Amino acid sequence: MIRKNHFLIFLSALLFSFPSFSQNERKDKTAVTYEEIYDEPYSVNKLFVQLQPVYAELFVTNVNAGYGVEASYYHQDKMDFRAHFRKTYSQKFFDYYRDLAAKTSDVDNRQQVYTYFELGGTYHVKDFEQSSKTKMFLYKNSYKGNKWAARVPLHAEVPCKVRKIYGARLGGIMWRSTTDITKALQRQGLSNHDIKTLDAKDENGNAYALPDIRPSSLGNTPVGFNAFSNITSTGLYVGGSMSWIINVAVNIDKFEEGVDDLMFTAFVDILYSPSIKINDITYTTDKGTADAVTRVYSVSPLKTSSFGFRAGIEGKFNRAWSWAYGGEFGYRPSLQKSGFYALIKISFPVFGTNLDYKVESFGK
Repeated sequence: MIRKNHFLIFLSALLFSFPSFSQNERKDKTAVTYEEIYDEPYSVNKLFVQLQPVYAELFVTNVNAGYGVEASYYHQDKMDFRAHFRKTYSQKFFDYYRDLAAKTSDVDNRQQVYTYFELGGTYHVKDFEQSSKTKMFLYKNSYKGNKWAARVPLHAEVPCKVRKIYGARLGGIMWRSTTDITKALQRQGLSNHDIKTLDAKDENGNAYALPDIRPSSLGNTPVGFNAFSNITSTGLYVGGSMSWIINVAVNIDKFEEGVDDLMFTAFVDILYSPSIKINDITYTTDKGTADAVTRVYSVSPLKTSSFGFRAGIEGKFNRAWSWAYGGEFGYRPSLQKSGFYALIKISFPVFGTNLDYKVESFGK
């Protein structure tokens, strides 16, 4: 009975506390007034140049990370163009199969630095403006430091215009990389022994096969034979995108100026690479002896996939000096069962300009 009474008292206190919670509003949560400075989603910079100090790509063909450069140009309200280049910083940071090949490869093939090139454009199928709203966070200079970090910021909704672009995308892609041939064979249910010479044959007329194992330098127990080679893919992409552009600024009474100038794009592409080249394997048997023989082994048993897809997002800001971000994932044309990838890239700084340096002149 005592326990039951205690439960009823606790339940009553909890119910009566709800109104007090709902009345516990923040003292600084008051209405604000604002004055529009500009709201012009069509008045954005024409050229953006993005330096990418770091990107990271989880690519089955070759995990890699490094740096890049990207540029985009907006031609009136009809088209925009984009060029992109990236490569790894070094063998160890971070070109995984290139580094692994330098340390463990048993073949003579040279390692290729991972590099990626992309050039394309987007035609604005539909470019229009709509009414919308955006959130402006309320900030004061007195909020700097720990005070701002410990604060849950208030925000106000402000009416604005949003520019929407339905785009048709087309462009070209070329990339090259070192890759692990032995692992690629295993993914396809094959082995090194399926890689054979085209011309050289033994005394029985049979082609030489690439070894699956080799003697260990630490003892008599054999170890796996590691074969690496280089792959180059050249192709194109075609797809669609949707962009949202907001370019608004307001003066908010008692707070700092509020700005929202995000340029955000989501896209989906189909990838097609008619040219995927894998270097044949060059291997020297009995290396360092008088019986050393160098032979070339064909990688033709390896299957490739010419088609792929990707989906991603990109965001940047309409400012003279800013930053940007991007990410995508998909299945890139490459060796079969080796095409999945996921990419993240950060750009800083991003330089933006409208390329308008003309000023009016008047005679005296």
